[in-house]
Amino acid sequence: MVNIIDGNEEHIGTIVEIAEKTWLVTYASILSADQLQYMLQTIYSTTELKKVMQNGSQKFLILEDNNGFQGFASFGVRSENPSVSKLHKLYVLPHNQGKGYGKALIEEVKRRVLEKGIKSLDLNVNRYNPAKAFYEKLGFKIIREEDVPIGEYFMNDYVMRLTIAD
Repeated sequence: MVNIIDGNEEHIGTIVEIAEKTWLVTYASILSADQLQYMLQTIYSTTELKKVMQNGSQKFLILEDNNGFQGFASFGVRSENPSVSKLHKLYVLPHNQGKGYGKALIEEVKRRVLEKGIKSLDLNVNRYNPAKAFYEKLGFKIIREEDVPIGEYFMNDYVMRLTIAD
């Protein structure tokens, strides 16, 4: 059985653990080892995760099954365009990919976004990340390319958008 709960500061250790296990598999062939470690330490530091939780810019959802926590998502309203929400993070442990867990998290994000009257959901995906095909299968469309600076590094991304139907 799969259950999705609201994430909070008590789940930061779980979020970091899932991110580390997932990033190493996902990005090892895309990013240098130095860039990968820098980005994990920057994006998934306890301080950064607490900050986005406390300021409300990202809401976290944690997916669990009978074996414990298996994935998470975070989302929030785009500060530059409050009529659009952004899926900031979506990670499922590698051994669980293909079980529908990522789709379940996105469906819950869509439900919560729609409750707020927002009908557009954006995300960034690295241009070389195979997850792009997963997002396309769910109806996301590329709307532009974007190079996001993180320290001295860049994430070379596609920005994808899903229009959510009522």
